[in-house]
Amino acid sequence: MKLSLKPRLARARIITGPVIGTAAAGLAAGLAAISLVAASAQAAPAAGNAPVAHATASAKPVIVLEHGAWADASSWDRVIARLAVAGYTVYAPPNPLRGLPSDSAYLHDFLTKNPALAGRKIVLVGHSCGGAVITNAAVGDPAVKALVYVDAFIPAKGQTVDGLLGKVPGSCIGGNPASTFLPVPYPGAPKGAADLYLQPQLFPDCFASGVSAAQLAATQRPLSSAAVTQPSGTPAWAKVPSWAVVGTGDKVIPPAELLAMANRAHAHVAKVKAGHLSLISAPDAVARVIIQATTASS
Repeated sequence: MKLSLKPRLARARIITGPVIGTAAAGLAAGLAAISLVAASAQAAPAAGNAPVAHATASAKPVIVLEHGAWADASSWDRVIARLAVAGYTVYAPPNPLRGLPSDSAYLHDFLTKNPALAGRKIVLVGHSCGGAVITNAAVGDPAVKALVYVDAFIPAKGQTVDGLLGKVPGSCIGGNPASTFLPVPYPGAPKGAADLYLQPQLFPDCFASGVSAAQLAATQRPLSSAAVTQPSGTPAWAKVPSWAVVGTGDKVIPPAELLAMANRAHAHVAKVKAGHLSLISAPDAVARVIIQATTASS
């Protein structure tokens, strides 16, 4: 089964070097409105202006972060802050969490039709089910030079998130769906599908592993149940160099399965003493791996 959070205004966090900008914007080709949060250690840009790139940032690959289920782009905040200090331009677009094909198409359009990314090398990072999304979204995009999987699914062609959860015993969400999820119908859902909210009592030990569980449970964005049963396509990791952060205390995706998927993708593996949300509990370690990937792809 999969991760998700409750639909709110679609947000994408964008940081350019040490400058962090906030402004509502719409991307061409029907991309959802983006909010940018702006702040500068020196002078903040005028309202409505795009963030000004730091002189060294344009020479570095752009980093695009894809969140997982039961979360939104803010789950990357601590990692984003560290990457910004290192001078990277960072985008964290919303993951619709409606289904693997549509979520992947949404991210692919963000990567290929966003004028801000034109001509830039990209390092694409996915957390949890966001890993399945980047696996498909990067296919056919020569700008993507590296993939980074953070406690994430790394599916092969034809595999589903649900199927990967069952390959190795031990997942805290791999048992009886009735005791794991709260299903809620939504308009236009595929036949038999519903939005899946994680049962609040599972958040502290299973999903959050001690990371502000009450707030995460209250603000979770649901994942469509269709997303966990839709098969993955040809994987981008077959041609794109990959890195994997493996939380040794992950209770959502057993570490043995994380390692098996990473090894199959020939990923560079970094083990971190963290649960499923290492991007929140171990942001320094996660940022280091992302920077390693950007350095190798430069």
